[in-house]
Amino acid sequence: MGISQYIKEIGRGKDGARSLTREQATDLLGQVLDGTVTDLEVGGFCLAMRIKGETADEMAGFMDATHARLHKLPDNDHTTVVLPSYNGARKLPVLTPLLALLLAQRGAPVLVHGTATEDKRVFASAVFAELGVMPASRVPALAAGEVAFVPTEVLSPGLKRLLDVRRAVGLRNPAHSLVKLMNPCAGRAFIVGSYTHPEYAGSMAATWALTGAHAMLLRGTEGEPVADARRTPRMEIFRNSERTEVQPQQDGPLAQLPSLPTVDALNTAAYIRAVLDGSMPIPTPIALQVEHILRAVQHHDSPAHAHAL
Repeated sequence: MGISQYIKEIGRGKDGARSLTREQATDLLGQVLDGTVTDLEVGGFCLAMRIKGETADEMAGFMDATHARLHKLPDNDHTTVVLPSYNGARKLPVLTPLLALLLAQRGAPVLVHGTATEDKRVFASAVFAELGVMPASRVPALAAGEVAFVPTEVLSPGLKRLLDVRRAVGLRNPAHSLVKLMNPCAGRAFIVGSYTHPEYAGSMAATWALTGAHAMLLRGTEGEPVADARRTPRMEIFRNSERTEVQPQQDGPLAQLPSLPTVDALNTAAYIRAVLDGSMPIPTPIALQVEHILRAVQHHDSPAHAHAL
């Protein structure tokens, strides 16, 4: 076994590297997630892919390997909204918990999964803790209107180890895209994926189109899956490999900036409570995002669509 034969293909430099087939990518990442390869091989894989970049076929193969090993949420007869939260807050408050709780208020089961990938940011887990939503120690069963925060290592210890490579080498690797694309649910799911750099929008869209995902893609707040509270981003829905723009990007100058809290977890949680109880308005971009998600979920839960599945 081992992955040296794959590293030889992908590690020939920016112009000489050859892409893997979906099956080869599945085998490679499966070995990495299973922990059967050396740390040196893992480092070589991560650096080679960072230089080469991932194709849609490779990402689909990586997802195949990941999905085969995930501890998945059991089927709950509803579409679970999945919010991958891995970037945290640096300049703006992390409002992923607000999005999750607004969706739950409207009856959606919501899974937020993530881990701290840097030391100097405020992550959704800290805000959730201030709100009384503690990290799950095992994969929960979610009913309608419930929210859970599940650390990555509960879903996949191997994926958490791969994410942590960034702390050693200082560079992202395919795991940082995988966690924003994967479906951790045994039943129906709606994934809300976000990007910071435009090139990742293209690669994420190509992967979802190839794998037939049911998802939303938007340029989130500092990489989080929640719309920027100050300006409405473009939002696209993916359904059975079809891609539809449901919300155009807001252009022009901003007439008024919303009142937002400081970045720390305590003040962010207090702000979220105020929005949830109606004493503060829901920022318009986030309100629009909630409606688009619920509309897509309602379609996914419709009897006609369920029968087609």
